[in-house]
This record gives sequence, C-alpha cells and structure tokens, in this order.
Amino acid sequence: MKLEGSFDRAKSVLSDKRRIAFTLLAVTFMVGCAGLARQDPVQAYVVGVEPLQGEGLELRMLVKLRVQNPNDMAVAYSGAALWLDLNGRRLASGVTDNVGTVPRYGEVVMTIPVTISAFDMARQVFAFVNDENPNEVRYRVRGKLEGGLFGTRRFRDEGVFELESPAGSAARRLKP
Repeated sequence: MKLEGSFDRAKSVLSDKRRIAFTLLAVTFMVGCAGLARQDPVQAYVVGVEPLQGEGLELRMLVKLRVQNPNDMAVAYSGAALWLDLNGRRLASGVTDNVGTVPRYGEVVMTIPVTISAFDMARQVFAFVNDENPNEVRYRVRGKLEGGLFGTRRFRDEGVFELESPAGSAARRLKP
C-alpha cells in the first residue's frame, strides 16, 4: 500500500512538471510571436556603380545601394545579397559579408560587389538586338539583408528606362 501511494504522488508531481513546462513553452512562444509584428519592407535604390577588376571574361562592378528603413525599429544585418535583372533576364548578382545597422527611420549607403558573367552579357546583347522595343529597358533590383532566422529583410525595386535616340525618334515619326 505504501508503495502504491508513493507511485501516485510521483505521477502527480510529473504531471505538474509537464503542465508547468508546457505553460512556460506556450508563454515563450507567444512572446516570441509578439516580436514578429508586421513591419514595412525596407526600400533600396541603386545610387552608383563603379568598375572593379574582373577575372577572364567576367565584368565586375561595385554597386552602391541606398537602403531606407521606414520602421520604428533598427534593422541589424550581417550580410547582403543583390540581384539585378534587365528586360526580365539576369544581368548581375553579388553578395557581401558586411555587418551593420539601418537605423530606425533612417538610411545607409552600402556597397555590394556584383559579377556579370560573359554568358549573361551575351544573353543581354542578343535580347537587345532582337527586342521589338529597344528604346525601352525594364529593370528589377532584388536583394536581402541577412538578419538571422526571423530577421532577414527582403527588398525589391523595378521600373522602366526610356532610351531615345535621334534615329529612333525620326524612324518613329516616319511610321504611318
């Protein structure tokens, strides 16, 4: 009998410990989710491009990127990646392991070295020559600021450049 009573008490203590552990886990999870409040995406704009020394047939450039944070919390990052597309085709990509912070309601200018492969250059040239509207260039800039498991911030910008040439505008006027 004595043994039966101690077994019941041990089961009760174990059950209480499980309830406490589950409650602590649930509270920790809810507090963690509260920190993931909806935030506006960071904005990034290309503000400069400088040539770099390349290898073989590749072209290297240093892209200067202005990153703006429209949120009330600073964005810490430990690395960044960047992809540049023209007319729906990959042009360049690059990464950096720079570490920094974009202040709350602030901005920083960061530099990311990018590479344009010979194949990507050839693909762009052939597409441009065969394009129906060579006076229009669509661009897309995509990237991310690495911030760990829940802190990675992605950004994107896209638009169209209109290229006018004297021959193009004269040819356009001559079309019926």
